[in-house]
Amino acid sequence: MRMRVWIFVTTLCVGAACSLSANAQEHKVPAWVARSNTYTQQLLSIELKRAPENASKEGLVRYDTRISQPTLSAEMAERAELTQALQRISKAKTKESDKHVLQDIGILEKAFNLEFRRRDYNKAHVVPFINASAFVFSGVRVLLDDQVVASRYPAAVERLKKYAGLETGFKPLTDLLKQRVLEQMAKPDVIYPSKMAIETELGRNVNYLTGMEDLFRKYQLTGWESAYASLKMELIDYDNWVRSTILPKARTDFRMPDAQYALALEGYGIDLPPTQIASMARSAFAEYQSQMASLSADIAARRGLKTNDYRSVVAELKKAQITGDAILPFYDGRLRELEAIIKEHHILTLPDRPAVIRVATAAETAQQPAPHMSPPAFLHNTGERGEFVLPLNIPAADGGADDKYDDFTFDAVAWTLTAHEARPGHELQFDSMVEQGVSLARALYAFNSTNAEGWGLYSEYLMQPFEPAEGQLCTLQLRLLRAARAFLDPELQSGKVTPEEAYRILESDVMLSHAFAKEEVERFTYRSPGQANSYFYGYTRLLALRKQTEAALGARFDQQKFHDFILAQGLLPPDLMQKTVLDDFIPAQH
Repeated sequence: MRMRVWIFVTTLCVGAACSLSANAQEHKVPAWVARSNTYTQQLLSIELKRAPENASKEGLVRYDTRISQPTLSAEMAERAELTQALQRISKAKTKESDKHVLQDIGILEKAFNLEFRRRDYNKAHVVPFINASAFVFSGVRVLLDDQVVASRYPAAVERLKKYAGLETGFKPLTDLLKQRVLEQMAKPDVIYPSKMAIETELGRNVNYLTGMEDLFRKYQLTGWESAYASLKMELIDYDNWVRSTILPKARTDFRMPDAQYALALEGYGIDLPPTQIASMARSAFAEYQSQMASLSADIAARRGLKTNDYRSVVAELKKAQITGDAILPFYDGRLRELEAIIKEHHILTLPDRPAVIRVATAAETAQQPAPHMSPPAFLHNTGERGEFVLPLNIPAADGGADDKYDDFTFDAVAWTLTAHEARPGHELQFDSMVEQGVSLARALYAFNSTNAEGWGLYSEYLMQPFEPAEGQLCTLQLRLLRAARAFLDPELQSGKVTPEEAYRILESDVMLSHAFAKEEVERFTYRSPGQANSYFYGYTRLLALRKQTEAALGARFDQQKFHDFILAQGLLPPDLMQKTVLDDFIPAQH
């Protein structure tokens, strides 16, 4: 979940001031936030002009009928504008005295420095696999949603026609994407995408095509059928072009070059060498297994199970699957139980509003096949909220029983999944930023996977002591998964382990279904190499910060105040969060 990249990645791998949210406007915005936002808005207006679909996601209606033009000339023009804006912002630092504003300018400079280095690397070295069907589905999906006002729905039809090249001045999107790929292929010594990535994604594209048609019918739009038919044929033709043009040159080795993997780790907020984080994670993996063994023995004795090995106990717990219409009510009930615990033990301050949980469609599952929090709009939020989304199946080209999850819909695991994605996890993390009106730099550009997922895993840790033994065991199981991710990802990329070995660890030791293990291996090898390390690393950094704060405050430490303070800062990276806690929170408690 890298928030600032939103839907369309500016590297094509997979002047207007922006409004504050309506909720944030109910509160008095600090002067430094307003000042900081004037800088961030200079950059946002440039980025959103090139990627209007992202602006639609953020609630900016005036962009709804526009579409991206993913050409090299458009990217270079944007780069020039961004560079000029950053130069102006850098010069303005000498006039700023507020430390928070200066921190935010530093956040902006760091984010764009990394983004430019990524773009330069990709432009010089990478032939991208650009999935046109996923690209188009995302642009339509942001407009056709239950939380979007109905008056915006017709813009999706206009957007559809432009993607198809049916409007004056627009070429078919697939033609532009082909051109971009061919430009890269013409360069010497370029890196092609992996064969596994291309074949897997192409095999799922039927879900995007069906998903788009379903959306237009669900929201009862008219005049879309002809444009959809044309676009569907263009997308099918594009997939065939990918098979004939890119696939024969695709790499059989999924591993990234070291320089590319290093950029990925940096983008996800990881500042340790891959070998070091892998060593830390392997040690933690053994520790978590030991904790699970002890807990499993108690559960097995109480339940009269024949074996007390944690693997057998988890397998037994998975047998009690919740299905169909019972899933959402069950998760809603579990959320109420967690909220009662949070209030009783003063873990943090809960808002009055309820959280939102829903089941994903097949197309959404193809796009993001793990349970996740879909963030709310940050720029112009008119009441939209984050959603805890539960994908229950992973669409695949071959399908079959092996592609069914049993990991997310049983009683014991619902404790930790709900804690991570809803409360006290991501739902509070994201929605609180909207409601408190944190600066745009912190909401959009400070984000990385380490500071977001660190809070999610830390939230699981907070709730574990209050769960029944079965819930605690599954909390440890998923903590075991996060440790496994943090050594499998770098060791797959280095060649120390093979995909087959990764499957064995994930299915036999972590006790994932084959479908979930498949999703994980895809994540490590081509979906987002490097990202999987961030859960374990962010959690260890946040837990260390809590212990440091407890040591400094002693009996004065109040976890509710500490957690409320953390959430109020927005998505600060670990180093900056630590500095803010040491400089601001701890002195205020004396």
